[in-house]
Amino acid sequence: MFLGHYAVALGAKRAAPAVSLGTLIVAAAFLDLLWPVLVLAGIERVAIAPGATAFTPLDFESYPISHSLATAVLWGLAFGAAYWAVRRSPMAAGLLALLVVSHWLLDAVVHRPDLPLAPGGTTLVGLGLWNSIAGTLALELVMYAAGIAIYLRATRARDRIGSRGFAVFALFLLAIYAGAAFGPPPPNASAVAWSDMGQWLVILWAAWVDRHRAAIQRA
Repeated sequence: MFLGHYAVALGAKRAAPAVSLGTLIVAAAFLDLLWPVLVLAGIERVAIAPGATAFTPLDFESYPISHSLATAVLWGLAFGAAYWAVRRSPMAAGLLALLVVSHWLLDAVVHRPDLPLAPGGTTLVGLGLWNSIAGTLALELVMYAAGIAIYLRATRARDRIGSRGFAVFALFLLAIYAGAAFGPPPPNASAVAWSDMGQWLVILWAAWVDRHRAAIQRA
């Protein structure tokens, strides 16, 4: 899942207006930001296997540190604790912790059974929505539209960067998603990992655009 994680981050802005959209995205995408580092280090493994599912050719062979439920909870607690230590906001820290864990829960919907419950465990989880291209697209696009709608209702543009810049940002994510969904398979696992590392540029863009929008105070 890709757009779905960003959708959750966008929607979370309503519950945490003081938290940067960049930080919200880091939390929601945290497992996928950790994963490519572990792949490049040879600790976790992914293979290119066209036909593994209808939607993606990626075969996630081993990723218990980044993508097991137990470690997702631990990463979430660590992320929330780190934010609390810096910002002293327990509500925002709790929300960010939940965003980290939400990544695993959303992945469990689309992945085939390859998500471990804990490192070293033999039980693998996944509902396999990726076996349906139409179902995957419908879920992620509906979630993304809802996330954008909530974000736009929770904030207002201060200037053109906040309005047009956000529109370009939202369209760019759609273009990236379309390229991943309908483009050719990546050449190797390293290419996948480096591509995922590129999310940091998207996060910086999101934080920049978000600074040009103001939270709408509601009675």
